[in-house]
Amino acid sequence: MSRDQELKERWEQVVQKLSDKFADGETLDLDAIIYLIGIQELGQLDRTFKKDQKLDLMHIAICKLLTPYGYYKLDFVDKDGWPHYSALETLPHLKAGEQSVLMKEAIVNYFLETEFIN
Repeated sequence: MSRDQELKERWEQVVQKLSDKFADGETLDLDAIIYLIGIQELGQLDRTFKKDQKLDLMHIAICKLLTPYGYYKLDFVDKDGWPHYSALETLPHLKAGEQSVLMKEAIVNYFLETEFIN
């Protein structure tokens, strides 16, 4: 199986499992999945968030997802439990489709690592 096909199948597995678990079968999009990862990384699963906090959660997720690629590193977790990252390397200029592929690959790897998918 080609690498692209394997990524596609694993991505579909992630989307299906998360959609079934969190969206009553509605299909979650990339941003919704990034948001869920942010909540998971914050570890405060049973609370509601304000709009600006939702953006912060997505930022946490993106930093976490791109850490294995060498773009970010975790600096510290503040007294409220929010992780703070610093940029190690400038992200390359990617076309929208390339950004999407990078994020999907990072998300698939995240869920492989956490054994949510195999």
